[in-house]
Amino acid sequence: MPAQAKHRRPRTSPFARGLAVVGTGGAVLALPFIAATTAEAVSSPAAATQKDNPETYSVVAGDSLSRIAAAHSVSGGWKKLYENNREVIGGNPALIHPGVELTLGERTASATPATATPATATPAATAPATAVVEQETATPATEEATATTEEATATTEDATATAEDATAATEDATADTSDTVTQAAPKTYTDDLDGWINESLDVMAAQGIPGSYDGIYRNIMRESSGNPSAINNWDSNAAAGTPSKGLLQVIDPTFQAYHVPGTSMDSFDPVANITAACNYAADRYGSIDNVNGPY
Repeated sequence: MPAQAKHRRPRTSPFARGLAVVGTGGAVLALPFIAATTAEAVSSPAAATQKDNPETYSVVAGDSLSRIAAAHSVSGGWKKLYENNREVIGGNPALIHPGVELTLGERTASATPATATPATATPAATAPATAVVEQETATPATEEATATTEEATATTEDATATAEDATAATEDATADTSDTVTQAAPKTYTDDLDGWINESLDVMAAQGIPGSYDGIYRNIMRESSGNPSAINNWDSNAAAGTPSKGLLQVIDPTFQAYHVPGTSMDSFDPVANITAACNYAADRYGSIDNVNGPY
């Protein structure tokens, strides 16, 4: 019995063999050629574009807005990226946290689409899990801080100017108050011999009448012993009906003739009596200081 033939399942080969006829001069060569029956998958440009330009991006450790914007050709750069994602990033564009989902937005027009690479392309390296998110100097934050500082400086200058104006106003008010106090509080004198002489000296100085405290005091003590109500009823003046009166024993005609304006018209008034007597002595003897006896 003839041996039965073994049936083998035909093996599918990825290659198809054939002949190619090539003419070389007068000879014809038959060359085998191999055609791939199974094509390797090649990523389409559309797929690559979709991969390189996703709508969102998840932040990983070591990322920064500028790097993400540059890597994905974000139109407007990191500033536009920050503007589109301000709500999720927060107020500091330099501080982004891993895992945050960012909306990338449109790509720049000049960006070159990524070329699809065969399966042998090196995959993108993944940043180590221990990497720290880079703290880049944020230009917007710096500009905002600078603007805030300038505004604070302007506010301080305005406050300083206001304080200076307030100080000047206070000084003016103080000066006005001082003037008012000076005018409202005239000099006061004690109601005794010392006060009468001092007040009389101020009146005499204002009227240009010479005399000193010692000259006045010396003559008062001789004439009346300091009694403003003293009156002489026994000398020749009294006999004539015009007795000498007051501290410096002045008769009425002399008092009226040498009365100093601004003082009382009563010859017994201490200040009026002293100033009238000194005015008379200045006219007659040059000064009350020159009187050393009855005058």
